[in-house]
Amino acid sequence: MGCFFSKKSKRKSDDKEDRTPTTTTVETTTTSNAVPLGNNTDEAPKQYSWDKREKVDPKDYMLTGLKDVTVGRLPGKLNGQQFVIQECENCNIYVLDHSATITIDDCVNCRIVLGPVKGSVFFRDCKDIKCVVACQQFRTRDCKKMDVFLCCATQPIIESSTGMKFGCFQYFYPELAFHFKDAGLSIFNNNWSNIHDFTPVSGENNWSLLPEASAVQDFVPVPDAESEFKSVRISNDPARSIVPLTKGGRRKDSEESCLFVFFAGEYTTANARKMIDEAIAKGFVLIQTKEVSMRPEDVKRVFQNSAEDLVEWITKGPVIALELNGDGVVEACKSIANEVFSGTKVFVSDNKNTSSRDVDSFFNFADMQMGL
Repeated sequence: MGCFFSKKSKRKSDDKEDRTPTTTTVETTTTSNAVPLGNNTDEAPKQYSWDKREKVDPKDYMLTGLKDVTVGRLPGKLNGQQFVIQECENCNIYVLDHSATITIDDCVNCRIVLGPVKGSVFFRDCKDIKCVVACQQFRTRDCKKMDVFLCCATQPIIESSTGMKFGCFQYFYPELAFHFKDAGLSIFNNNWSNIHDFTPVSGENNWSLLPEASAVQDFVPVPDAESEFKSVRISNDPARSIVPLTKGGRRKDSEESCLFVFFAGEYTTANARKMIDEAIAKGFVLIQTKEVSMRPEDVKRVFQNSAEDLVEWITKGPVIALELNGDGVVEACKSIANEVFSGTKVFVSDNKNTSSRDVDSFFNFADMQMGL
């Protein structure tokens, strides 16, 4: 089995409540200024938690009616609040913080970057949009001509939308890894190419994948040096992307794939990224990744003959799995495991005759576990 090593129908009424921005509030730690003076024994007025809340201007969490400008929010400005973008035209928009949900309505010819979103990103009635998005859920309705570089934990959904093209998320700024964590997203759970068209039309294809060589810099520019974002060290170099660049649903170049699994430890994420770099340097291709928790019965079903030695390791936290593809990839991965990760607990497919079964067993389990 394997070896392991130690070491178009418009439905505006449905969304009416979604289009009304909700006033957000932020907790503060203000205290009362009432202090007894002299012989005054009157007690200070009792304060409740709702008295301590500082009212926030909803406009701080909206961009609306803008044209021909570069705008957005710097890191630390949203801190998990919801955000609204609406009726913008020919704008460069950079929301470089984590948020709860983001809705984008009635925007035309805009370039948009959205930092990690804990919940949903919902585009409605938008046209000619080029964007970089990381979120738990991605939806579009009544949209036309969108190029999306996406990291999505669940299956992206389009509805009554045409001309939709998708590529794998490619982006970096120094705070981005922390924003992924704050939003509760894993950089390894990315279903960017697994699109569900809620309103398919017979004989037509409403979505496709961007060419494999597509780069963010050709679609969404970095902010110009005169903008307020000049202090943020942004990079759209795929090699620096916080999210691993995967081939996704595109046709594989080789019939040989290898399953490589890291078990929980202090450096699991760093080790997985290092393994990806090692494999790519040898000419192999990363197809997909997953970070998921496992139970003892899951281990027995997925790893079968190798399960007994692995059960204790899944209690330490989620596992990170990689599917790597290319002729000779199994033997190469076994060599890398021995040479680079000899002190790390990993599972590697044992031979190319069973490696496809390993890949299918793990990723089918992971997709079911995540409800995909």
